Parts: sequence; C-alpha cells; structure tokens
Amino acid sequence: MTLASLSDKPLYFANARLIDPDAGTDTTGTLTVQGGRIVARNAESAPDGAEHVDCGGKCLAPGLVDWGAQLGEPGARHKESFRSAGLAAAAGGVTTVIARPDTDPAIDTPEVLEFVRRRAQAETPVRIHHMAALTRGRAGREMVEIGFLMDAGALAFTDVDHVVRETRVLSRCMTYARSLGALIVGHPQDPGLSAGAAATSGKFASLRGLPAVSPMAERMGFDRDMALVEMTGARYHADQITCARSLPALERAKANGFDVTAGVSIHHLTLNEFDVGDYRTFFKLTPPLRSEDDRRAVVQAVADGLINVIGSFHTPQDEESKRLPFEEAAPGAVGLQTLLPAAMRLYHAGALTLPQLWRAMALNPARRLGLEGGTLATGAPADLVLFDPDAPFVLDRFTLRSKSKNTPFDGARMEGRVLGTWVGGAPVYTRETA
Repeated sequence: MTLASLSDKPLYFANARLIDPDAGTDTTGTLTVQGGRIVARNAESAPDGAEHVDCGGKCLAPGLVDWGAQLGEPGARHKESFRSAGLAAAAGGVTTVIARPDTDPAIDTPEVLEFVRRRAQAETPVRIHHMAALTRGRAGREMVEIGFLMDAGALAFTDVDHVVRETRVLSRCMTYARSLGALIVGHPQDPGLSAGAAATSGKFASLRGLPAVSPMAERMGFDRDMALVEMTGARYHADQITCARSLPALERAKANGFDVTAGVSIHHLTLNEFDVGDYRTFFKLTPPLRSEDDRRAVVQAVADGLINVIGSFHTPQDEESKRLPFEEAAPGAVGLQTLLPAAMRLYHAGALTLPQLWRAMALNPARRLGLEGGTLATGAPADLVLFDPDAPFVLDRFTLRSKSKNTPFDGARMEGRVLGTWVGGAPVYTRETA
C-alpha cells in the first residue's frame, strides 16, 4: 500500500491508553479519526459508519518520526530498498522516515532528490522525507545549491559522517544556510582524531587491541561547530551526542540562545562498549559505543530535555560487510523495526516515561523539521502506532523486514510489540496478519 491509496473511512479507537507527548500525559480514552486526521479525543460515541478498533487497554501513540535513516537507494539497493525499508518502518511503528543523503550518488542536486522522492512515494507505505548533502558529493569542498534543494523538498542539509574539514567551507555553508533559514545537521567529531577508530578509548579497547578514539573528539568537533553557529547564526542540529563531556557544551549553547538541538541513537542509549564482547561486529557503530557512565549521562540528558531527539540511525550492511575482522567491518546497525522495543528498555528501567520517549522519538523531530506529525492533537495527521509495552519476545534477526539483518539485538530478550500502525488513518501494518 502506498500513500496514494489511503482511505477516508472513519476510525474509532476505544479502550486505548493514550500516550500524548505534547501534554506529557499517559491516560485512558478514545480517539476518533476521519479524513486521515484526528478529529476528536474522548468522544462519547463513534461517527456513523466508523470502524471500531478495540485497543484492549494497550498504548496508542503518535507514529514514530525516525530522523537519520539510510535507505540504500540509489547505489545500495542490495542492502535496503525503499520497499523493504518502508515495510520495516511500518512493522516498527515508524510512520515518518527522515532519510540521509549518504547514497551513491549522494543526494546533492534537485534532480537526484526528485528521483528518490518519486521512488519513495511509489514504493513505501509510510511517509518518507529527505535530507540533502551539504557539499557536493559529501566531499567537503563545494557547497550544494541549498535554495534549489529546499525548493525540491530537502528538509535539512548534512554530509553525515563525512565531517567538513575545512572550517572556511563550513562557515560559508552556514552563512548561506542562515540567509535561507535552512537547517544544518552536523556530525560532532574531530575527523583527524577519529579516523580509523573502531572503539572508544579506554581499558576495554586496549585489552582488545582495537584502534580507538577519545570521547574528546566529539567534544572538540562540537565546540568547533558551536563557534561557527555563534559566528553565523545558523540553525544547527547535532545528529549524535554520545558522551558526558559534550553535554556541558550543549547546555551552554542553548543557554546562550543558539538555535541548536541534538539527537542520539537508540543504540547509544541502550548499549555500551562492553557489548562488543569478543569482536561482535553487529555492535560496531559510528560513533563507537561508549562507556556505561557516558550512556547513563546521555539517558539523563534525554530525560532533562537537553538532548531532543532519539533515532534509530538505521544503517543496513550486508553479511559480507560485517563478516570481517572488527577493525575492517562496516559500521552501522539496522533499527527501523527495533527502535520501539529497544526504547522500552529505557521505560522498563524507569529512566524515561512513555510521554518522554515519544516526545524525543516523534514530537520533537517533527517540530524541528516543520512536519505535522508526532502528536495526538485534534487536526493532526492520523499517523498512529498501537503497541503493547510489556509483551516479551526474543528477537530473531531473520524475522526483520529489512533486507539487511545487522542488528545488535539478535537473540536478545526484549519487551514491546507493535500491534498496528496507521498512516493517514489507513492501516499499513497489523500484528495479526504480519
């Protein structure tokens, strides 16, 4: 099913545990949907002809808005296609995907952006939006046509993990972006220090003999970017803040009134450096997994609202890319389908409430990018997920709908199952028929 086939049939969700990230509430009630939008909360009766959905006391929340997924097209369709990514997203309760431009070729011209937008619209059951590259070919030398790409639908501009080394080039990009109101997404990392690193420096990396990078590389990269934000006044989002040492700098930037937000991956919130174990390459990520102290500090930063966004940072890699020595293996993990159950680890540990999680996984990314989703407010798109936060299961990676199966949660005991997903009021996934 594509978005073009969505139905206008009224829906009445009864006996639901409504998770409202905007109000910060977790209450029981009903939700009425008509014309693809939410039209009422806690209505006493359903509209004529409505389809009744008995939620059975399970959680009904806005669909997840996953910021920063790699979707494989163009250039790596064997790892992930728009169709397989869309199916995985729907099964994971993700109703909106914000795709990265690290494709081959990179999304750095309006023509490439138009191609991927058309492909996504034709192939996926969920909403797909795109970021564009900041420099041509993500090479860090020449700025893209930011204005034309915005006109073509680009929501933000980033070279992903190809950090722009030349400060003058980045300052020009930020200055021009500021004049257009464009959002820059940075990857805080000093490229000289982090080149070739496979782990975070410390006793564990030394015992394993792994090339490592200090957490200060993230802090140094972020400090440089903040100096440029102060100089240019650009809108800026740090894709991943993963270290305790970066948090004071982020707090200062916000206190100084900079237009700055930050994100973190669900893997860095739920895993640490010891999970690498005996060189398990499914745990090799960019940036690498951090210490337990760093993990706890970043979880608290999400709870405090200092870090605004949680994403899957879905990065599919085929078996050949992962079945290599740890240093040589490709970094990244799939996450579209595991984002929600992984987040339930934080909920069951008492670290974050469900409204706090949905604020970071749905409301905040939608607001930062100027999208309508992420809320249960009247008039909002009926992009919804019904889930059981307590349902236990053991994850089998071969049941994932992504083409690539490189998940660090393979064989893990997890809680939290998606029971149904709706986009614009139309069902795109139901557990019974999955």
